[in-house]
Amino acid sequence: MKPDDIQKIAEREIEYERAHQFRINVCCSSGHERFGALKLFKAFEDAVKELGVDKEVRVAKTGCIGTCSLCSAVIIEPGDYLYHSATPENAREIVRDHVVLGLPMEEQLYKDEGFFKKQQRHVLKNAGKIDPHRIEDYIHAGGYAGLVKCLTQMTPQAVINEVLASGLRGRGGAGFTTGQKWNLVARAQGSPKYIVANLDEGDPGVFANRSLAEADPHAILEGMIIAAYAVGAEKGFIYIRAEYPLAIQTLKNALGQARAMTLLGNNILETGLKFDVELRYGAGAFVAGEETAILASVDGQRAMPRPRPPYPANSGLWKKPTLIQNVETLGNIPQIMVNGAAWFTKIGTPKCPGTKIFSLTGQINNPGLIEVPMGISLREVVFEIGGGIPNNRAFRSVLVGGPSGGCLPDFMLDLPIDYESLTKAGAIMGSGGIVVLDDQSCMVDTAKFFTDFCVDESCGKCTPCRIGLAQILEIYDRITTGQGKMSDIAILEKSSGYIRDASLCGLGQTAPNPVITTLRYYKEDYVKHIVDKKCDAGKCFKKQPEEE
Repeated sequence: MKPDDIQKIAEREIEYERAHQFRINVCCSSGHERFGALKLFKAFEDAVKELGVDKEVRVAKTGCIGTCSLCSAVIIEPGDYLYHSATPENAREIVRDHVVLGLPMEEQLYKDEGFFKKQQRHVLKNAGKIDPHRIEDYIHAGGYAGLVKCLTQMTPQAVINEVLASGLRGRGGAGFTTGQKWNLVARAQGSPKYIVANLDEGDPGVFANRSLAEADPHAILEGMIIAAYAVGAEKGFIYIRAEYPLAIQTLKNALGQARAMTLLGNNILETGLKFDVELRYGAGAFVAGEETAILASVDGQRAMPRPRPPYPANSGLWKKPTLIQNVETLGNIPQIMVNGAAWFTKIGTPKCPGTKIFSLTGQINNPGLIEVPMGISLREVVFEIGGGIPNNRAFRSVLVGGPSGGCLPDFMLDLPIDYESLTKAGAIMGSGGIVVLDDQSCMVDTAKFFTDFCVDESCGKCTPCRIGLAQILEIYDRITTGQGKMSDIAILEKSSGYIRDASLCGLGQTAPNPVITTLRYYKEDYVKHIVDKKCDAGKCFKKQPEEE
């Protein structure tokens, strides 16, 4: 294939779509498969045949549109009619009324506009709209146009300059400027150079990267190929959790299609560019999300971090220059190349342009996967997109950043979501987890829960993390069983500072965040537990206090 062939495929797909008056997109993500999505898909296929409209209607499997509360979700185009609670039993009725009679079933349409109103879906623009198993669907949606532009109109340095001008920052948590990282790898001495796409996503309750891979795998591949062209890499690895079988299968299929169309291989689109991609599987360790631990795991070793410098940009895989990027970061690249850096900088804030994908979970009416502009407030996310707290309960806290994030109180709900604001408040962006807690939550128990998780996930390499977190957990065990002392609060504060400042990698450096923020914003909970032996939420004191 040549670069012009991409446009020809897009034109053929336009004609293919025109041949079908309707398109029924059935969400077949891993989350919806548990609720019978594949049976639902088959039911829609059978219904269009039975009603004699199979030539006018195309039924397609798609990834998740993000509305996790709508099992199962179905979109009928044109018009983006979103049906909730579709079942194999009512699939025929939906096709009959909507397609044959032209009367959408109003009672089953999703009408909560708040969930989508303040979202800006750019990285997730294809989620729920294209069949991730058909590369033609991706090309029809504008896919690989960014790659063609780079290979035919831009030098590698011009690509890097465009990424720099966009201000894109890494979406994996640290927020390092993407263009600067690309420059470092491009200028590094040594060959070959490698690219590693981080799809490990070890935070519990976070599913953004998995959903992107299931819904739009070619966006990740296109971002990797553009990055390879820019920095001079010849080999790429997608590091993915082995617990993501559907995402793995979707990526395998995408890799095969990309190679068949010479979008990967020794002579990409007959331009002389050489680059190929392999999948490497992680064993599910939280610490494996740290970049040097990823390198060890890809190399077949135990996923343990190492001191830096040297940084991966100079000495990464097999001591060669290596670019490590989160898959969400890579998903932004094709659109920046097509639309330009100026377009990207108009989204979000001057310091944090663009959007961020979050997994919104916890005690919330509208849980799901959301993509919002940087700078949006926590209040807008929780109460407008998320729909507030179920059962008329009161808001208690929002945890931003996963198990090593920070618990923020109600008076911080107007905090803008960006790297600097979250860090100043004691939270982190992390890999995109937002957990909402209601007034039945115990903040001491919450901090204990996430500390316990980090103790289990610590690789044990450095003493502050290995020993310090275990000691903090022991203190929480005492406090939550009625044996705590007021002096424990000071020990928690000091130990958290030591662990944060002295740990080797990001796990230990951020693991104390739930401890630090709950002590900062919810100290009264600790006092009640220690002095009054009382837990307002009824979560603690399963053991009786020991007699003096």
